[in-house]
Amino acid sequence: MIRRGSDFDESDVRIRPSRRGSRPRSKDRPSHDDALPGFVIGVDRGRYTVLVRAGVGGRTLPERTVIAMRARELGRKGIVVGDDVGLVGDTSGSPDALARIVKLSPRRSVLRRTADDTDPVERVIVANPDQLVIVSALANPEPRPRLIDRCLVAAYAAGLDPLLVLTKADLRDPTDFLANYAPLNVPFIVTSTAGDGFDGLEALQDKLIGRVSVFVGHSGVGKSTLVNGLVPEAHRAIGNVNVVTGRGRHTSSSAVALRLPGDQGWVIDTPGVRSFGLAHVDLDHVIEHFPDLEPGTEQCPRGCSHDEEECGLDAWVESGRAGPAGASRLESLRRLLRARSGEAAD
Repeated sequence: MIRRGSDFDESDVRIRPSRRGSRPRSKDRPSHDDALPGFVIGVDRGRYTVLVRAGVGGRTLPERTVIAMRARELGRKGIVVGDDVGLVGDTSGSPDALARIVKLSPRRSVLRRTADDTDPVERVIVANPDQLVIVSALANPEPRPRLIDRCLVAAYAAGLDPLLVLTKADLRDPTDFLANYAPLNVPFIVTSTAGDGFDGLEALQDKLIGRVSVFVGHSGVGKSTLVNGLVPEAHRAIGNVNVVTGRGRHTSSSAVALRLPGDQGWVIDTPGVRSFGLAHVDLDHVIEHFPDLEPGTEQCPRGCSHDEEECGLDAWVESGRAGPAGASRLESLRRLLRARSGEAAD
């Protein structure tokens, strides 16, 4: 006999048991109050090398490096060299141990760049530095002033103190080159490796004491040579300059933080760069680092780029209120603004 729909009742309905169990899913996440603080010194294909200081967390373990992975609960938060993090799991530092990074502390500063000046995607290179060391060779390979200008803009935008380091002074006198940066009052160090010595290394060491300094520069400028001189046990690979193209070969594939002898500071070595996109930089922030010129912007028209005929900075400089170096300072400002806007080639 065929039963009609009205002939069924609840006893005829079969309820399939839930495979998830009867326990409701909680949205609460562990607080990880017991997470050990650490400092990320290396990143390699999803694995993070983290330095854990001795005695951290009230424990008697010595200082050690711990290999860790990022916990799923951090979501899409990226972790880079220089980050302060919290660790749980096996933090013993033994060869087969793997901890989890469950906390990412707020960053005090970040060094960013984009692929080019039109790319909206920012890439965080290093977290929490306070000094940007811009390394350039005076010869072999030839210096690239526009790349230096872009690095200066990135430093100003990130609130970092810039330091210009010129290498290979035994090949060319640095006087003319430094004249281009005198109006910017950028501190500089000149180094040379002529003979058996390394002139300028001690002066550079003095500038790094108590700082977290990130080194940037294009390939072949001697960046890794400097790092090896500062941290002898670093053993950073050194490449040669191609005699045909005049360009260096990439020898560093990822950023790494290295401690200066005597625990006097940190040096973060980064891979050589051939471009430094600044799409993330607000041009208005650049003028803030020219306090002698900034008051003159009050006479600028709305939306002024500070590099146009109607710009009020020209009258400000001509009035003498920007000081005796006003004209050269204004030209330096506009050079940086053009570097940011992509009008000047590297």
